[in-house]
Amino acid sequence: MSQVLRADQTLRTDIAGWDGKSSADIEKLYLKHNPSAELVDGLLSLMAIPETSKGSSWLLKHHLENGGSLEVQQRAELIKQLLPMDDWQSQLHLLQCLPYVTFPARQKKKVERFLRGCLGSENKFVRTWSYNGFYLLADQFPEYREEAQQFLQMALRDEAASVKARIRNIIKQGAGWLK
Repeated sequence: MSQVLRADQTLRTDIAGWDGKSSADIEKLYLKHNPSAELVDGLLSLMAIPETSKGSSWLLKHHLENGGSLEVQQRAELIKQLLPMDDWQSQLHLLQCLPYVTFPARQKKKVERFLRGCLGSENKFVRTWSYNGFYLLADQFPEYREEAQQFLQMALRDEAASVKARIRNIIKQGAGWLK
């Protein structure tokens, strides 16, 4: 068995064994596997598997928050993973990855479809981060700016107080086009 295949299997086994709750345990998994050059590729492939999607998406988010990056083909694979996500926690983690990713123009429609789907989520955290994602999409692609502003204004009018607080932060730190 090749070393890469063994590393992928170990990562899958470790993530599948995570209880889905302990941040200390998932952090240990990250530290255990972080030296691996194949970590990001492994995480991206494991996101498509229901029993590992939550853990692998959390690990990817953690990787990016700690200065990690994605290569061009990894960004494309991440965007490919957006649409099939059903688990709200995996959706949330992927939405929280978006500030660290630039969207290739040829894939902006996939990102848009994912964000629109998340805007309708019953989970307020997913909705909150989808507003942020739409802002990021609009910041990169001006054709979305008017609609992003409408979404943010609608959120300020209709959402829960915690969502409104996040929206105000987006507007406060927003680009010049955001009012």
